[in-house]
Amino acid sequence: MIQGALLIALASLLWATTGIVAKFLFTGTELHPITLGFLRLAVAMPFFWLLMRREQRQLRRARSSPLTLKALLPLAALGLFQAFYQGSYLLAVDLTGAGIATLIALCLPPVLVALLAAPLLGEKPGLLTLLSLVAAIGGTAMLVLSDMDTSGTLRLAGILMALLAAAVYTGFTLTSRYSSTGTPVFTTAFICFLTAAMILLPVVWLSGGFEGLETLGIRQWLMIGYIGIVPTCIGYVSFFKGMQSTPATLSSIIVTLEPLFVALMAWVFLGEVLGPTGIAGALILTVAVIVASRFGGKPRAGQATDGGS
Repeated sequence: MIQGALLIALASLLWATTGIVAKFLFTGTELHPITLGFLRLAVAMPFFWLLMRREQRQLRRARSSPLTLKALLPLAALGLFQAFYQGSYLLAVDLTGAGIATLIALCLPPVLVALLAAPLLGEKPGLLTLLSLVAAIGGTAMLVLSDMDTSGTLRLAGILMALLAAAVYTGFTLTSRYSSTGTPVFTTAFICFLTAAMILLPVVWLSGGFEGLETLGIRQWLMIGYIGIVPTCIGYVSFFKGMQSTPATLSSIIVTLEPLFVALMAWVFLGEVLGPTGIAGALILTVAVIVASRFGGKPRAGQATDGGS
C-alpha cells in the first residue's frame, strides 16, 4: 500500500507541473490556451492507444466482454467534459495564475460531487459534507480576496474560468461514477482523450489557434511535449498503478496534494504569492476536500476514480 500511495503522490506532483509549464508558455509566446489543450491531447493519444491495445488483448485472452456501443456513449460524454475542462482550466491559468486557478478548479469539485451525489446518485451527504461545502466556498472567497490584494485588481475573467473548470470537472466525475462502471481504465482514457481532441480541433482551427505555431522555438515545443508526456502519460499511468493497491478514500486524499504542489511551485518558479489570506483560504479548501472525500458519498464498487489536471 505504501508503494501505491507514493505512486499516487508522484502523479499529483507531475500533474501539478502542468499549470506551471503552461504559464511559462503563455507568458513567453502567443500560444492560445485552447490550442495547448488540443496539443496536449494529441501528444498523449498515441501513448494511450498503445496501452488500450494491450489492455484489449489481455481482455480477449481473459474472454471478457468487448466494449459495446452502450458503454461507448458515456465515454464520449466524458470526452466532452474533458474538452471543456482543458480549455477552461488553461484559460484560467493564463488569465490569473497557476496557483489560484488550480486551487479553485480542483478543490471545489470533490466537495460539489459529495453534495450533488445525493440527488443524482442516491449518496446521502452528512452534516460534515454540508459543512465542507460552506468551508470550500469560504476558502474560495479568501483566495479571490488574496488574488485581488497581490494583483491589485479583480481578475474576474480568470476566476470565472476557474469556476467553470470546477463545474465541468464536477460533471466529469459524476458522469464517470454513474456510467463508466467496469470499463477498462486505459480504454476509458483513450476514448475520452480522442473525443476531447476531436471536439477541440475545429474550435482551434476556426479560431485561428494554429496560426503562429511555426514561430515557436525548440524550447517551447519541448514544453508542449513535456505537458503531453510527463504529467499526462506518466502521471496517469502512475495514478492508475497506484490505485491498484491503494484504498479509494486514501487515494482521493493524496490527490489533494496536487493544488498544494501547484501553489508551492507557483511561488518558487513564477513568483505568485498568495499572502496570508490566500494561504488560509488554500488550507481551508484542502481540509474541506479531505472531509468531503473521507465522509462524503463513496463511489460504488468498480467505479473509476478520477485523476487530476
